[in-house]
Amino acid sequence: MTIQVEIVTPRRELFNGEVQMITLPGIDGQMGVMGQHAPLLTILDVGEIVLHRPNEEPDYIAVTGGVVEVRPDKVIVLARSAERADEIDVARAESALRRAEESRENRPAEERRPVELALRRSQVRLKVARRRRARRPGMSPHQDDE
Repeated sequence: MTIQVEIVTPRRELFNGEVQMITLPGIDGQMGVMGQHAPLLTILDVGEIVLHRPNEEPDYIAVTGGVVEVRPDKVIVLARSAERADEIDVARAESALRRAEESRENRPAEERRPVELALRRSQVRLKVARRRRARRPGMSPHQDDE
């Protein structure tokens, strides 16, 4: 059984198709959704979306929050921003991670929340980008997990 999934950002439609299962970073933790799921509306956290399709390798998407509506036959993801693994520039993501780490060190504790969020976004982007590289023959898709 499959379920229709739409992933959109304010700038574009990132994905529209059928999957066996979608894994999402819900505000209360990771959740998996398959066809005939109970209706649900929740907030997305910064994290990784995984699209599981029949007879294919999973697709990985970095997401920086948003909202998801789950219906028995469809999942609609309205993401603040989202990028597929093959769209992420690893060098830029590593640079953003370094900048966020340096910025965090130079701020008082009460000003660290926005920097922590930038740090989490950078970490997720790198994790998703590394999954693309892990698909090379002989490598496990989870070899680069942190």
